[in-house]
Amino acid sequence: MNLSKHQLLSILTSLGILCCIELAIVYYNANFNMYSEPSFCNMNEFVDCDSVAQTSKAVFLGIPLTYWGFLLYFFILMLLNVEKLTKIKLKNHEIFWFLKVFKNPYSYISTFGIISFFISVILAIISIFQIHKICILCFVTYFINLGIGLIATDFENGGIKKSFKDSFYDFISGIKEATIPFLIALVLGGIFLTYATVEMPFASRKQSIKHYMLMKHNPYKISGNVLGNPNGKIKVHLYSDFKCPVCYSYNIMLHKLAKENKEVLIIHHNFPLDKECNPYLEKQMHKDAGRMARYSIGAENQGKYWDMANELYENPPKNDDEAIKLAEKIGLDTEKFKEDINSHKTYDRIRKEIDDAIALGLDGTPNIIINGNRYFGAKSYFELKSIVLKN
Repeated sequence: MNLSKHQLLSILTSLGILCCIELAIVYYNANFNMYSEPSFCNMNEFVDCDSVAQTSKAVFLGIPLTYWGFLLYFFILMLLNVEKLTKIKLKNHEIFWFLKVFKNPYSYISTFGIISFFISVILAIISIFQIHKICILCFVTYFINLGIGLIATDFENGGIKKSFKDSFYDFISGIKEATIPFLIALVLGGIFLTYATVEMPFASRKQSIKHYMLMKHNPYKISGNVLGNPNGKIKVHLYSDFKCPVCYSYNIMLHKLAKENKEVLIIHHNFPLDKECNPYLEKQMHKDAGRMARYSIGAENQGKYWDMANELYENPPKNDDEAIKLAEKIGLDTEKFKEDINSHKTYDRIRKEIDDAIALGLDGTPNIIINGNRYFGAKSYFELKSIVLKN
């Protein structure tokens, strides 16, 4: 049985969509599901879809490449059925009248297929020579794109050159005929891409971690000594160090979590990795972290621990004089603050918190303990939230 061009393109496009669905699952598990098993195409050091999915190359403009693939294939499906879609009516009104601008659908399909294949070649080169790993499913979609482009091209009447030419003039003509829908689509697309790039860093685990670490201010700041619900059922014990860059991102994420979930209470414990106050260290790690811990306790004694914690992360003081200015900024009694940060009681408390952390087997920051379960190191907000809710 000979299949028509329309049928072949429909089959290839459907296969592309199925591949994108599987790639989306692989992407999610690789980046956000810490309990997932390796995917079926995680075969060896070179053929490893999971590792490819975890790289920044798997995301473009804040959106995973597999979702761009969805967009491409659904657009092609729409072009293949544009004639039927334009005939759909509601109360004698054509719903998709603006789709009539696609006068040469096969030219569009040919153009998008060829362009996407050349983009695929670039992605393949990056995968092989930069990442040094390949994703089998990705390569399958590359050949699907090539097949779509070649099948849709009318080689007997101008070939690829004519497809590009027809698509260009068709596009210009379409803008003139449906200017308002085009502008609406352009604005909505621009808004979505801006939102995806700026506000949706969770599209990539690494991008999410980097996003919070690079934030200059904490937009979720909570004042006082209590972060979260004092009667919250989920108690998160945080062991951190004010000179730890990952702790900086944890501070922001936990403030956000406390605002989003009314069942969470975050309890902070100082664990400065500073040889001057931490006798368990063999070498200096975070110089001045002990001094920062004293400032936080000085603020806590006046009911403003988290106010000072945010200042210490965002505007780390170089000495006691600068710390006193921060204390004044957040409304503390500076004389009492100076007395508290230099008191034996403060030094003893820091030493006890360090001893407690060591007794728990902690050897780094940040560490969180929930219901006896310990979680260490950099986490995306999605991961951190999942860990907390899981407990």
